[in-house]
Amino acid sequence: MELSQKIEALLFFKGEPVTAGFLAKTLGVSEDEVRAGLVGLEQSLSGRGIILMQNGEEYMLASSPEMGQTIEGLLKEELGKELGKAGLETLATVLYRGPISRSEINYLRGVNSNYILRALLVRGLIEKVDQGGRSTVYQPTFELLSYIGVSKVSDLPGFDEAQKAVEEFKQAEKENEHEEG
Repeated sequence: MELSQKIEALLFFKGEPVTAGFLAKTLGVSEDEVRAGLVGLEQSLSGRGIILMQNGEEYMLASSPEMGQTIEGLLKEELGKELGKAGLETLATVLYRGPISRSEINYLRGVNSNYILRALLVRGLIEKVDQGGRSTVYQPTFELLSYIGVSKVSDLPGFDEAQKAVEEFKQAEKENEHEEG
């Protein structure tokens, strides 16, 4: 498989902006090789439904601008739907455990939450925050807090009890690991 194809697969999998440094480290090649691979990928995507976007030192795949109206229609339809149980569960996880990484959310829910996270991002209920480097976490937006009538996350109903329960669980897990080790 060519380097540009590997880059395409990684960008598709990540579904969010990544740096050339991340791609180089992940693929075990130099950043110069990655940049050459990105040029090749951009050329191979020319005239197709997907484009390679660059913003500063970050790259990601996106839909072609020609699909803008069609995608806008789908987005409006998606925003009109109810969140559903999975959406509410994920939103509660971000509210009570945030800032939290996608992998932690997936672990807690026991399923891949990428689609749900995207839906919550699109609706403006949560936001991604770059923690530096490759680390990104999700947290509630000010608009969500305002909508549910709290000025800070710690004002949520049952917040202190939930935090206490999580800490007790973590402590019990540490003790179990210590006993097994």
